[in-house]
Amino acid sequence: MQLKVVKADGTAEQYLHTKVMGTVSNALGKVGRADIYIAEQLAEVVTYYLYRRENQHRVASGEVLSIVKAVLTSTGHEEAAIALSEHHFERRLKRSRIEVASVDIQDLADAERLCEGEESGDKSRWDKARIVRDLVTKHGVPRKTARAIASMVEEKIFNMGITLVPASLIKQLVLGDAAAVLRAQRQLQSV
Repeated sequence: MQLKVVKADGTAEQYLHTKVMGTVSNALGKVGRADIYIAEQLAEVVTYYLYRRENQHRVASGEVLSIVKAVLTSTGHEEAAIALSEHHFERRLKRSRIEVASVDIQDLADAERLCEGEESGDKSRWDKARIVRDLVTKHGVPRKTARAIASMVEEKIFNMGITLVPASLIKQLVLGDAAAVLRAQRQLQSV
């Protein structure tokens, strides 16, 4: 039986033990207790628990997060569980504060339209899943690859610290990151 994780946007993807291991490792690292061996052992506990549940082949991503935090807390890593909760909350907060203005910035006049867009209703909420949907449906990009590209774009937007993002900037970031991912995939295939 292959366990599926239902993401916040409603899509389902294959459960990855390594992703849980990375989450645990990052949480431990945030509190200065990075230890890949411990991260691997704790991820094993999470994976074992999830696969031992009877007749449940799907799990919500939020439930996986809760289980990871419970395992961290019950094994003496409360600070890491708190850091993980804070990290998750910060990302949700950033997502809720970012809006996308449907402006194609080519010159200063377009930049003025972006400023006007702050008052107009010509904007929408940030939605990483929209990037994934567009890449999959319009361009035939495999869902896993599309999710990786969307995550890379989201990180760049977060790091910029802006709350009103022109749609043209998102398009350029998507194209740049898609090119980087495709280049990396080709290099891996030639090895």
